[in-house]
Amino acid sequence: MTTTLLWLRQDLRLADQPALQAAIERGGSIIPVFIWSPEEEGEWQHGAASRWWLHQSLGKLSAAIEKRGSKLILRRATDSLACLRELLAETGATAVYWGRRYEPLIIARDAHIKNELREAGIEARSFNTALLIEPWDVQNLSGKPFQVFTPFWRKACTAIDPPKPAAAPTRIAAPATWPRTATIEDLGLMPRIGWYHGMAEAWRPGEVGAQALLEQFLEGPVKNYAETRNLPAVAGTSRLSPHLHFGEISPRQIWHAAPEWRSTQFVTEIGWREFAHHLLYHFPRTTNEPLRADFARFPWRENADDLLAWQQGRTGIPLVDAGMRELWATGWMHNRVRMVVASFLVKNLRMHWLHGARWFWDTLVDADLASNTLGWQWAAGCGADAAPYFRVFNPESQAEKFDPQGEYQRRWLGSGPRSAPIVDLKASRLEALAAFQTLRTSGK
Repeated sequence: MTTTLLWLRQDLRLADQPALQAAIERGGSIIPVFIWSPEEEGEWQHGAASRWWLHQSLGKLSAAIEKRGSKLILRRATDSLACLRELLAETGATAVYWGRRYEPLIIARDAHIKNELREAGIEARSFNTALLIEPWDVQNLSGKPFQVFTPFWRKACTAIDPPKPAAAPTRIAAPATWPRTATIEDLGLMPRIGWYHGMAEAWRPGEVGAQALLEQFLEGPVKNYAETRNLPAVAGTSRLSPHLHFGEISPRQIWHAAPEWRSTQFVTEIGWREFAHHLLYHFPRTTNEPLRADFARFPWRENADDLLAWQQGRTGIPLVDAGMRELWATGWMHNRVRMVVASFLVKNLRMHWLHGARWFWDTLVDADLASNTLGWQWAAGCGADAAPYFRVFNPESQAEKFDPQGEYQRRWLGSGPRSAPIVDLKASRLEALAAFQTLRTSGK
């Protein structure tokens, strides 16, 4: 019997699953497999919050696959190619299908795997399971990648025409015999310290949870999204970002679920995700280096106590501390507040944006290398379409504008006395502007 290995990665769903659909069309049996190989991710391995989410998501996916007469095979490995070769030998499969990923190390690894498998006579195919449009399919008039969002999205929208999502199959053809499998617990994804209870209360990982959240959003908040998306005390955003990252829902499912909203701010946010992947693909060094080369000279300061105060929500700046405590408690932070806390770290504290990127990477359930890189370089002023160097978010005026009743701040800080700020906002702003000015003068 013809057998296909369906290698699942960050596309943990059964509906609108092009790799799965292609395997079904190929005929024969299908063996879904997930390989946990964090060493191949390099420095940007899954953070603690992402591992917690992945553990839950794999459990939901496994149950959904079993309902369709199949089984999710789990393996722990340090070399995905070697693991795939073992599975091919154990099962007699003659094809491996998977959804593409766009992180620099994974692109190189997957290209090597595809070449090696094909040389061995195995049909190896990858599919777009994560984006509306491939990063290489959008170019400016000079044939180069975009570095500004608005023209990128304008051009991308002229080319985006995703097919309607296929429904999840009712059955997945099983092989006569199954290869060995690990358990989800064997993967060691769950944190040893039980700090994740707040995340468990706040989230419902998995494909079913993603669809429920989308339906809930489309029934209400999306209608006033342009106004409410900036109010952290209000449930005015979709909160779909972790589901999108793990592929429990696809952007084209969202695209087709709400056609009347395609020209609105909500779908523009999906566009920013596409832009982030476009940038990461074309500028892979930006995971650790500024896109703007002159920022290599920026006079960052190092202060371990200030960094710890920021991480723990003890800066004495209420909106900043509320955001950081929301992050620790739930694995998520409202986007308006993300901009505020990021600006505070890189401009008021003048600490390197990588400190923030790494902390978010470990604590966010929606930690995504493309979006995380874009967001932090935007805040620092050193990336594509970055905030102007002279734009320093004032946490106090931001709180007055977007949390005027203090509801969000009280939710996460309580109503007790507040500690003194660790930095003077006005003085630190001026110091940041002076530091930015050194880039302008030294470049002459």
